[in-house]
Amino acid sequence: MNKKNLANIIAASLLLSATSASAETLWSDNSLSYLKNLQDFEVLTNDDINVFTFEHVSGHNWGDIFFFIDRINGKADANNGEHKETYGEFSPRVSLSYLSGSKLSFGPIKDVFLAGTYEYSSGSSGDFSFGFDNYLYGVGAAWDIFDKGYFNTNLYYANNDKTDNDQQLTVTWGYPMAFGKHKVLFDGFIDWSSAADDHAADFHFNPQLKLDVGNYFGYAGKFEMGIEYSYWHNKFGIKGLDNESVVSFLVKAHL
Repeated sequence: MNKKNLANIIAASLLLSATSASAETLWSDNSLSYLKNLQDFEVLTNDDINVFTFEHVSGHNWGDIFFFIDRINGKADANNGEHKETYGEFSPRVSLSYLSGSKLSFGPIKDVFLAGTYEYSSGSSGDFSFGFDNYLYGVGAAWDIFDKGYFNTNLYYANNDKTDNDQQLTVTWGYPMAFGKHKVLFDGFIDWSSAADDHAADFHFNPQLKLDVGNYFGYAGKFEMGIEYSYWHNKFGIKGLDNESVVSFLVKAHL
């Protein structure tokens, strides 16, 4: 059995768990967001880039799901052609506590998961078209580190479509804070991917700091404004690039 078939089997198992008769949704959130760069990114260097995102996250008695689709539009400028791209990720995790019927928690770890991610991209930049389908599978953990919010880690083997396969560590977190009537959320992710023959190891640190503006008008948790910061070393595994260091403006509406 090759690794891609194994990845597909794991993904099918995750979906089967999600649709089982005993599945129960504990919470869920859907949102739309808009991101506007205030500086130039690396690789995609169009001056004016607009990113629209639909995002879903939910917790279930069997595990959790994170899913998003980005629509990235870069306007043509003196140095770049028009860029259009659709990028998405679907990341379900199945709790081993749920599968085993026994609570798997120890030390600061609240639960352990089978984890998978499907990455998809399709787009064009000037006259050049591109796209890929990547399959990641591995294990994850939910950590009891914060007094509120969440902290998760996933360790994957990445079956890459266009580059050599590698390993990836993903860390995600969210920590809500309140200062009187002001509510702020600090969340984000870190991705680290190992090197392979055709690409370098890369590191991406991507936090967001968002103010709950809706809270001032009686709609707490419905509308946020803030900033996103992207620091990326060897972006896309391309060795020798300048380190990306970009601040973007962000607005987010929860549906």
